[in-house]
Amino acid sequence: MMTDPIADMLTRIRNAVRVERPNVLMPVSKVKRGVAEVLKREGYIWDWHEEELEDSPAKQLYIDLKYGPNGERVIRHIKRVSSPGRRVYSQARRLRPVLNGLGISIISTSRGVISDREARQRNLGGEVLCELW
Repeated sequence: MMTDPIADMLTRIRNAVRVERPNVLMPVSKVKRGVAEVLKREGYIWDWHEEELEDSPAKQLYIDLKYGPNGERVIRHIKRVSSPGRRVYSQARRLRPVLNGLGISIISTSRGVISDREARQRNLGGEVLCELW
């Protein structure tokens, strides 16, 4: 039984980037879809879609990872901030840029999963899921 599916998603992405895999596959959920959409909007992945595999009854989330023109990693660091045992919430005015604006935080708000830039623009706070750059 998995207790933290978001941490599992981030670990799968981190491991796939380290071995330079072109894509990664994981079980799907609404929050994972939201995180994948934020990563796509912010330019950290090429695309994502859902697939039904023959040997699995549940749908899978398929993420196409992005690399630079010379094979350099776009995602260099990805870290879970809030966990099931220690939830981290932040108001919109207290959200600070990650790495002086070079990275992003992904926030789960009442209006869905968005980046810290969008949260500041919309004046929305919420649970800080992860940071990446």
